[in-house]
Amino acid sequence: MKHLSENNEGECTASSFQTKIITAKYAKADVHGAINMPVYRNAAFEFEDSQTIAAAFQHRTDLHTYSRISNPTVANFEEKIKLASGAERVVALASGMAAISNTFLCIASAGNNIVSSPHLFGNTFSFLKSTISFFGIEVRFIDINDLEAVKSAIDENTCAFFAEIITNPHMEVANLPEISKILKERNVPMIIDSTVIPWCGFDAKKAGVDIEVVSTTKYISGGATSIGGAIIDYGVYDWKANKKLGLLPKPKGMSRFMFKLRAEIVRNIGAYMSPDTAYLQSLGMESLQLRYERMSGTAYRLAQYLSDHPKIVKVNYPKLNTSPYKSISDRLFFGNPGAMFTVNLSSKDACYKFMDTLKIIRRATNLFDNKTLVIHPESTIFGTFPSETKKMMGIEDNLIRFSVGLEDLEDLKQDIDTGLAAL
Repeated sequence: MKHLSENNEGECTASSFQTKIITAKYAKADVHGAINMPVYRNAAFEFEDSQTIAAAFQHRTDLHTYSRISNPTVANFEEKIKLASGAERVVALASGMAAISNTFLCIASAGNNIVSSPHLFGNTFSFLKSTISFFGIEVRFIDINDLEAVKSAIDENTCAFFAEIITNPHMEVANLPEISKILKERNVPMIIDSTVIPWCGFDAKKAGVDIEVVSTTKYISGGATSIGGAIIDYGVYDWKANKKLGLLPKPKGMSRFMFKLRAEIVRNIGAYMSPDTAYLQSLGMESLQLRYERMSGTAYRLAQYLSDHPKIVKVNYPKLNTSPYKSISDRLFFGNPGAMFTVNLSSKDACYKFMDTLKIIRRATNLFDNKTLVIHPESTIFGTFPSETKKMMGIEDNLIRFSVGLEDLEDLKQDIDTGLAAL
């Protein structure tokens, strides 16, 4: 297969994921020829004359004015994500939750509704259920695996469909291509949180996704070095039907969504990514595919290994033959579907006893660190939720979530065996 060529400017271009990220060029050549993008920590940027600074503030140039709005180091990171994902535009933010909140503040208005699943990460559910509802926005929680329920939930006030590509911690996989057909018929955008599978393992645009949100803290940061998030716009949805964005004239070179996001929401909310974070995560991007393949491969082998263990009630991983989501997972994802899996033990007490015995695997929150992590979601991530809410969200108190890192497979097996032997 031909991977390398030259474009009309004589620059090397690449078709492979890994090479594209490594060979990504700066917007401007570094004065010292640095091969890693420098960290521009300054707040402000100087202009040669009044006309130029006025043009920059009025969005008539791509020049940087103030680092709360844009920054060269962050812009370089955004360009890497754009290359990795095939998106039209990318905005990097301070966290994954900032990506989610900025997205919905951009598109939703009082009287709108959002169709989603109750099977979401804790803070995402809390944002939709509690925070945004006080702005007069309804969230309709349904079983998104029921396509008829999806159809029934959508009406003329639906501003978006939102889901996670693999639910955390339920390990459910939505049939995005079929849902996309319904949404296109109703002219509703699909917004997906793809944190659990990076772009080398999932083609969001091909699956029908319009807007992608991701916590770059996870795989991308390169070992949990920093907190970050990103909003990825594929530029395929026409926002004319949106009550907010339809009022805007179509901007040149970007969607109405991205213009609103850049020109207003990101500026006013103030959650743009810091240049230091962008520098660390740009380095993390360079080893993303290598780490992902190792971590997801180990996760699959561990899930297989534990599937028949007598002290485990159930193992949840979409590639297992026992998973009801294997077929759609195999269609959507390349290789193994991520480095997260869960197990059900006999009780909550058994979960605690097992976790407390582990020596190599760390008891910590976060996903896709270089270190393997374990957590009991019901008492931690969802620990402050009322019991009836946990029940509605499908949170089980005998479930443990694993995030697999880069340790040796046999060492992880031995550590888990020791924990299970203590039960």
